[in-house]
Amino acid sequence: MRTLSATLLSLMITATKVLAAGGGSEGEGLGLLATFFIAFGILIVLFQFIPGVMLFVGMLKGIFSAGDEKSHGTTGAK
Repeated sequence: MRTLSATLLSLMITATKVLAAGGGSEGEGLGLLATFFIAFGILIVLFQFIPGVMLFVGMLKGIFSAGDEKSHGTTGAK
């Protein structure tokens, strides 16, 4: 019984020191599925950004070309 108590006590002391160590249980970082999920989200944002820029350029063209048409006026004969 005495050896069993001594063995358990030494195991508990060792386990406590290992669990309390600062660098003993560092994580591995992101897993493969988490990386794919983040990359998929970034692709969605990028693929929505390109049509958004095209729409913005089209709006700017429409605004500035409408200003040019109004300044020239219509000179058609009736």
